[in-house]
This record gives sequence, C-alpha cells and structure tokens, in this order.
Amino acid sequence: MSETPGQLTHNEEIKEAIPTLAGTIAANLANPAADSFSGDDNQFLKFHGCYQQDDRDQRSDGKKKFIMMVRGRIPGGVMTPKQWLVFDELAWLYANNTLRITTRQSIQFHGIVKANLRLVIKKINESLLSTLAACGDVNRNVLAPPIPAYTKAREAVYRDCIRVADALTPQTRAYYAIWIDGFQLKTDDPFNQTYVDPLYGKTYLPRKFKVAFAIPPVNDVDIYTNCLGLIAVVENDQLLGYNLVVGGGMGRSHGNKETYPRLASELGFFTPDKLVDVAKAVLTIHRDFGDRTDRKHARLKYVVEERGADWTCAEVEKRAGIKLAPAKPFKFTTTTDILGWHQDVDGKNFFSLFVENGRVKNEKKIALREIAGRFPQIEFRLTTNQNVVLANVSDPDKAGINAVFAAHKIPVENQTTILHASSMACPALPTCGLALAESERALPGIIDRIEKLAGDLGLGSEEILIRSTGCPNGCARPYMAEIGFVGKAPGRYQVWLGGNGAGTRLNRVWKETLKDADLEKELQPVLARYTKERNDGERFGDWCARVLLSEQQLTQ
Repeated sequence: MSETPGQLTHNEEIKEAIPTLAGTIAANLANPAADSFSGDDNQFLKFHGCYQQDDRDQRSDGKKKFIMMVRGRIPGGVMTPKQWLVFDELAWLYANNTLRITTRQSIQFHGIVKANLRLVIKKINESLLSTLAACGDVNRNVLAPPIPAYTKAREAVYRDCIRVADALTPQTRAYYAIWIDGFQLKTDDPFNQTYVDPLYGKTYLPRKFKVAFAIPPVNDVDIYTNCLGLIAVVENDQLLGYNLVVGGGMGRSHGNKETYPRLASELGFFTPDKLVDVAKAVLTIHRDFGDRTDRKHARLKYVVEERGADWTCAEVEKRAGIKLAPAKPFKFTTTTDILGWHQDVDGKNFFSLFVENGRVKNEKKIALREIAGRFPQIEFRLTTNQNVVLANVSDPDKAGINAVFAAHKIPVENQTTILHASSMACPALPTCGLALAESERALPGIIDRIEKLAGDLGLGSEEILIRSTGCPNGCARPYMAEIGFVGKAPGRYQVWLGGNGAGTRLNRVWKETLKDADLEKELQPVLARYTKERNDGERFGDWCARVLLSEQQLTQ
C-alpha cells in the first residue's frame, strides 16, 4: 500500500478497525495446521509483546522456518529470583535456551514456535510480569537506573518508574482474553469495534514511545535518546523533582535524509507530584500530532524538531496543568556500568555481571539459575548496557554467590576487557528481519581487532564506547557511541564517530561504507593520529568531534 501524504498507513487502518488489538490472534493460535501468523495479525502481535520472525540461517529454496520473538515488560529491569527462574525455564523448554537482555532493561526470547506461544506468555503473566506493550505503537518498557551505589533517592526514582509504567499501560482486555483465558474476541463483537482506550484513544500512537529516568552524574540509560526523559534532581539523598527532556530517538533509514537521530530537548523542571500528568501530556502530544501517514516520520522527535521546543513546552504545560520551572543544574559523566562487587548506599552488596551483548547462555545461565534458586532474598536487575546486577546481597550471601561463580569458572574480577565492557550490539542476524549485516555475532570479533590496534598504539587502558546495529534503526544506540557500526549489507558497515562518554552528544558519519576486511587499514591511521594529537585526558570520541570530523566537514 502506498503511503502518500494525507493517506493513513495500513497500520492506522487496522487499529481503527479493531481498537482492542485482538485481530484474529486467538483463532490463529487455535489452528494447528499453520506454523505462522498471517496478514494483520503480524502487526497486532507487536502490541502483545511478540514479533514473528524466521531463522535466516535456515532459509532454503524460499522456505522460511518461522519463529517468534517474545519480549517481557519489566519496568526498571527489576526481577525477583522467582521471576528469573521462570524466564530461565521458559528459555530452556520453549526457546533457544538463551535469555537476551535488551538495551531497554528487558528480556527477549528467541526461537519460540507458534504452538508454544500462548503457554510462554501465560507463564510470564503468572510470574507477575507481562509482555503487554513491550512492542507496538504504545509506551514501551520504562527505564530506571539499576545501580544502587550513588544515592538513596534511587528507590524513589524506581517507584516513580513503576507509577509511569502503570499509568501509560494500554487497558484493552484482549490481551488477557487471548493469552490468559484463551478465547477470541469476535470481529463483529461491538466491543471489538467500538472500544476506545482511555489514554491512547482508538488508534493508539503513530509509533512507539520510550520513557527513561536517570540520576546524574550517571547516564546509564542514555536519557537523551528517549521520547520522554526524566532527569532526577537530588539533594542530600532527597528527590526534589525532575528536569524534563523530550523528543529523543535513534531510528533512521539509509539514504533518507528526512530521517535522523535526535537528542531530546530540555524543557524545564517540575516536582514529583506532577509526574504522571507530565508523562501523559508528552505521550498525548505524540498521539495527537505524530505523523500517521508515514511510519518513518512518525516518532515524537520529528514533532519536537519541526514545531520547536518552545511549542512543545507550552503544549506540555497546557495538558499537564502546570508551569515548568527553569531546569536545575546537573552534569552527566558516564554511561557505563561498574562491574564486579560494590557496596550500595545502604551498606549491602551488589554485583554487576558482564554479559557479552546481553546473551545469557552456557555457564552464566546455569550459574544465575543456581543463584536465583539459592538466594531468594536478593534482587535481579537488568541494565541498559545489557548486564545483570545482583542487588541486596548480604555479606554471607556474597561468599555463597562467589562460590557459585567459581564453580562455573566465571570471574568476579577482571571479567572482561575495557572495550568489551563498554560495547553493545543488537541481535541482528539470524533472527531480526530488518538486519542488513551481522551485529551481535560480529561485534566481539570486531572489538578484538580494535583492541589489537589500540594495544599496539599504547591505548590498551583507554575506554572507547563501541556499539553496533545490523540496520539503521539504532536499537543499540550506535549514534551515541564513540565508534558506531551500522549495517548496510553483509560485511559492510556505515561508521559513525564522535559520541562522548557522558551520552550527551550525537556522533556523525565518518565512512559511508566500510568493508569488514578493511577495518584495520581504515581505523589504524585514525587511532594513531589520536595518540599524537589528543589533549591531556581527551577521549577518542571528543578528539574525533574536535579534529577529525571538523576536517571532514571542511573538505565536503
């Protein structure tokens, strides 16, 4: 279907026709003869936390092996050990026996067949988590700082994360009808055709909506990449309120200059009692003004960019019934996790486990399952850097957890190198249908090669944020990295340089296309120049922005 100006996209038409989002999913589930969903159900499934995919490694003669990706909705990335055990068992029984920690503090299952889909989602709900709104044209999983080392106000921020997640959850009963009760809302049921969500309306949002909370000086959620960013203002461990930033987003398309990554705009400060009102105000601005004729132009960032921060601020104030105060001063210094054992602000211990690109598998999966079974009083927290934090650990339990890791030959100190620790990748091939190049499977090897270059130049102890995605949609936030690889074709990447360690600056294109085989030839001279020309303490990304990209811009 063509999407000319003024003509609604097909996604808008099907939401209008079936605003409960039920589609014919339950009827399709009940059909054992079909191994996949067809037609509009592929779009409705996203609102329920699922994507239909196929294993691209196993395509043959045009035939596809259909599999499902299921994503949990886990506000703030916080799980109990019992919940972790449920997810672990589901991965073993019904998926590919791995847990994929996402860059939005959730867990994805890959490789689920259609016949097991309802059972998996029902079990997740029985654990008191959900998959509702983990995908789709609604608010997605809400992010909150996972590390308890900096301020006691983190608990208040986490509670506010839950408040916003609850307030922005769609209310359709179709989710529970399909996955819990197992029945189909009939297409001709008047409720199925006339339902109007009290917040989202009949057609929900033009595209996805993302919310995050951050506590300076740590920007471990990449706050400026979100549609709605809430930067906590804390004094003496007391939460005073939030600086509001609006209109960030990463997604873009190759060759389409009308699409671009954008940092959120700072609008002002408000007190916590206005939090839900502000969150709903920002979301409904997207609902009412977002582009419903072109899904590539349908994110809130384009509304803010084109109408301006002043207009956006006035609209938020009108809808929330408040007057924003000037933003309070703050400063971010880092986006990365601190690994290993540390003490939290209440005197207990926490441990951050490095997980390469978020893929929990093999011995780490076994060890975490044992820890979840033996230490029911601790807390599992997922980070946006794709790692696992074990929090609320007493001194005796610390020794027991160390013993589990030792038994599985998992180091608790020096878990990985500095470049691997600060890297991220999206899954890409073989499961993602949008992937143009490898990402998760390729990035560890790419980092090894960059480490060799850096080591030869005396840069072995330097942190460089390196991120990779298999396509330009930017799920691993490559446009904030000091080095970002964005897939263009098998073995070919667009390379972006010049992000910073605080997560407050976009990078820019350095190489339109870099062949994998040419990585050393192209990057070695750049790293060599950096070692000679940088200022004292200057990071690689800062030098690129100051020198390399400025030169490139002058020659264009």
